[in-house]
Amino acid sequence: MTDQSLHGRIRAAILSLDLAPEQRLSERGLEPDFGASRTPIRAALMRLESEGLVQRDGKNWIVAPLNLEEIRVLYEFREILEAAAVRFAVSRASRDDLEELRELANSAEADETPEHSLDAGTSFHLELARISGNPFLEDTMRSVLTRLYRTRWLDVQSAESRGRVHNEHSAIANALLAADPAAAELATLEHLRGTETRLEQSITADRLRLRANGISLRSTATAQ
Repeated sequence: MTDQSLHGRIRAAILSLDLAPEQRLSERGLEPDFGASRTPIRAALMRLESEGLVQRDGKNWIVAPLNLEEIRVLYEFREILEAAAVRFAVSRASRDDLEELRELANSAEADETPEHSLDAGTSFHLELARISGNPFLEDTMRSVLTRLYRTRWLDVQSAESRGRVHNEHSAIANALLAADPAAAELATLEHLRGTETRLEQSITADRLRLRANGISLRSTATAQ
């Protein structure tokens, strides 16, 4: 087994909630479950730490908690970042850039998986940041999307939700192609606020199910 596939298997277990938030992990304890020795498991956990999916706990590790307050403030921060990105993109992006963004928005397939939807959404938002012409904005957007990866995963589990996300991305891209910064910014804010609201409603509705699976939801921010 390659280190890449080991990382992907542990990552998938976290994203699917098979490894629950705040569940304690040990390198030795993961050996029989993933059929790997401690050294590659440690390397995989360090990579997952950089993605915000696990945290150190003394000599061991824990799966990073789902923190509702952190989700809220990250979406608040995204509004600032992406509103700036669309304003800059209107004046700086080429027609080819905007056409490519629309292609990303329209890349949905009838049998699309949650993995494809999430990857396509990540590509869309990173491309929007890139064509803003500000590399610092792009770097920051990449970091924010990484911290939100697990909650964004929860938002693309149903075909209905995936379709809604693609429609919202298309509205942003079309407004940019029309050189309408006000409409593009409004479409972006509606997308972000709608996604945040759907996540909050989903997590609240499933709170008992999540607790039954050992998943802890923190309501206030914690130091990272």
